[in-house]
Amino acid sequence: MRPFGSVISIDEARRLLSEHVRPIARIERVALADAAGRVAAADVTATIAVPPFARSLMDGYALIAADTQTASRSRPVDLRIVERLYTGQMARQRISAGTCAEIATGAPIPEGADAVVMVEESALLEPPSAGAAGGTGDRVNIFATASPGQNIGRRAADISPGDLVVRRGDVLNPSRIGALAAVGCGVLDVYARPRVAVLSTGNEVVEPGTTLADAQIYDVNRFTLSAVIAAHGGVPDPRRPVIDTIEAVTAALDSCLSADVILFSGGSSVGERDLIVDLVSERGQMVFHGIAVKPGKPTAFAIIGEIPFFGMPGNPTSCLSNAYILFAPFLRATARLPVFAPRTVRATLGKRIVSPAGRHQFYTVRLQDGSAFPAFKGSGEITSLSQADGYIEIPSDQNTIEEGAQVEVTLF
Repeated sequence: MRPFGSVISIDEARRLLSEHVRPIARIERVALADAAGRVAAADVTATIAVPPFARSLMDGYALIAADTQTASRSRPVDLRIVERLYTGQMARQRISAGTCAEIATGAPIPEGADAVVMVEESALLEPPSAGAAGGTGDRVNIFATASPGQNIGRRAADISPGDLVVRRGDVLNPSRIGALAAVGCGVLDVYARPRVAVLSTGNEVVEPGTTLADAQIYDVNRFTLSAVIAAHGGVPDPRRPVIDTIEAVTAALDSCLSADVILFSGGSSVGERDLIVDLVSERGQMVFHGIAVKPGKPTAFAIIGEIPFFGMPGNPTSCLSNAYILFAPFLRATARLPVFAPRTVRATLGKRIVSPAGRHQFYTVRLQDGSAFPAFKGSGEITSLSQADGYIEIPSDQNTIEEGAQVEVTLF
């Protein structure tokens, strides 16, 4: 066994990771239908007005406001209907004094009209004439006065030609997707999602779905890490488990050098067969190896050529814990996504917790009736996380939290 050369604090690890983030520069063009959640790689400006025409905001009658100045329930104004207008239909008739057009919400305002009176403030004098083209000759009583512009959505009320619709670097959320659709943008340039090569090492690690032999375990980390990658802006590129020989690990590393980020689990500790750290040190710059945290101490970070490399612990809880805490923020920054801000809640600690001195601990808990109860079993037990709702942080200078204390729980 070999001791860790040096162990750094969690804050120092975060600082070093932040210094080595290189936001992805590769750009690809995607259809608008596939753009949700992507990051815009260029400004998009409008070439049309939205809406492209003045439209009615109510079902009712498009008319000249001056014609209604004496209108009331007791003395309605009588107007002749020259046309009936529906959405997707331009008017054929101009509105002149004494006339109006029946109009549906969203339909274009006919020429000459400067107001819309809603249908509740009107009454047809007689049913529409059977077979009458467009209702010409029908008459309507208007019971309320109107002012110019009433119930009319003006052209370009939302977006004008030349307006900036989406900025470079914007995450394309549903509302921005809607704005792009409104201006007719069918395709756009976005930043590529970082491709992350991910694999597990160890003679004992085999594919789920196969039959376990003696001393074998199923590969957990490749699947948990792939889920983290997909949830935080990356594209997982999963590989089959690799045995602990220098030849196998070297070949696996070489096969991953086309990825944007490399993520190995296992082989990052200090045992005789933990080959990854030595191999990576020979190939590139080892930025750190070993963090004063629990779980997840044997975590390594390096740069091979220009490719970030993470060596995660083999124990499932250690691996996934540091994937949440260290890898996910790094990946999001690489993918140009906003800083991840998980939700937190305050809770009463339901049982006393003892933490090892000198190590910053991320302690998993489950929530029940406003209290937080310990869920952590050990670094090798995935249920330490799968049966937890979140975690509390215990600083390195604190080794006990008493039952009944108020704690802040970061939710998964």
